[in-house]
Amino acid sequence: MRVLRRYLASEIFGATMLVFVALVMLFAFLDLVKELGELGKGDYRLMHIVIYVLLSVPGHVYELFPIAALIGTLFALAQLVANSEYTVMRVSGVSMARLALTLVQVGSAFALVTFAFGEFIAPSSEQLAQRLRSRALSGVVAQEFRSGLWVKDELNFVNVTQVLPDSTLLGVKIYEFDRDHRLRAISDAKRGDYMKDNRWRLKEVVQTTFEGNKASARQLGDADWQSVLSPELLNVLLVVPEQMSAWYLHSYVQHLKENKQKATRYEIAFWSKLSYPLAVLVMMVLALPFAYLQGRSGGIGAKILAGIMLGLAFHMLNRLFAHLGFLNDWSPPASAIVPTLIFLGIAVVMMWWVERR
Repeated sequence: MRVLRRYLASEIFGATMLVFVALVMLFAFLDLVKELGELGKGDYRLMHIVIYVLLSVPGHVYELFPIAALIGTLFALAQLVANSEYTVMRVSGVSMARLALTLVQVGSAFALVTFAFGEFIAPSSEQLAQRLRSRALSGVVAQEFRSGLWVKDELNFVNVTQVLPDSTLLGVKIYEFDRDHRLRAISDAKRGDYMKDNRWRLKEVVQTTFEGNKASARQLGDADWQSVLSPELLNVLLVVPEQMSAWYLHSYVQHLKENKQKATRYEIAFWSKLSYPLAVLVMMVLALPFAYLQGRSGGIGAKILAGIMLGLAFHMLNRLFAHLGFLNDWSPPASAIVPTLIFLGIAVVMMWWVERR
């Protein structure tokens, strides 16, 4: 069985990598075409577009791995069926369940790679990509230091200790300078909530003003603040919940719950992060009965089409359950895991049906 596992691993790995590279190149090309429409805006040049597309690749790697594993496994197994190697395996006493277990063992490496990209590589890469794009398009300079986020806003400098995923600002300090670069005032707010039209509502503001050799402080309570900052601009430091790391999602969910805020979307994204690598294994097991059927009834085109349709169906079902779970307050673990369980059920039923035949 060890020899069979190695042979299946080499065939599946080769086919999956071929499909995977093709899919990543396709999505990167689509990103390039999309970004070319922004060429020339602000300081956005072709070099920025190429770097942005390259930084977006890890996110595509994470999203496409289950589909690539499905199509690659489907193609590799169908080739075994066409060459009668599958028949030899079955005659030798290898059951469908044993083959499925072998696929799970082979796919464990793919699942680990998917988790690594989704947890450690894609979030940071996507954040860098969005920061590069926004900086080139808007001309606003923003950089993260140990002291937080620093932004130049006309004559002022703004320091934000933390930017939450809903664009709430925590620990806002505004350093106001005159045209001679002399410090006029420092405003310190515990929190900033976005209103509209680049207007923020600052909470618990303490302002220190400097006049000559004198400094005076006063409590302003809440105050409005007009700034170049906007949620869209702040998103260069963040990614959408579905592309955040599981660790960051867990931390933010805890923050929302402590402040008695709704955290359903982020909880669904968190559970999706945990279950998505397992989807790679489910897709590979699902390919087993479909490869057998497609091997008997169609050629390479039919196999690839079947894999693409199954992959799209899984992707759409994931999105559907995530949105329905958020709108209807379903259990976040169920909203995230049920699509994978549905496809696992389909795989089990299909294997049983093929075995009965």
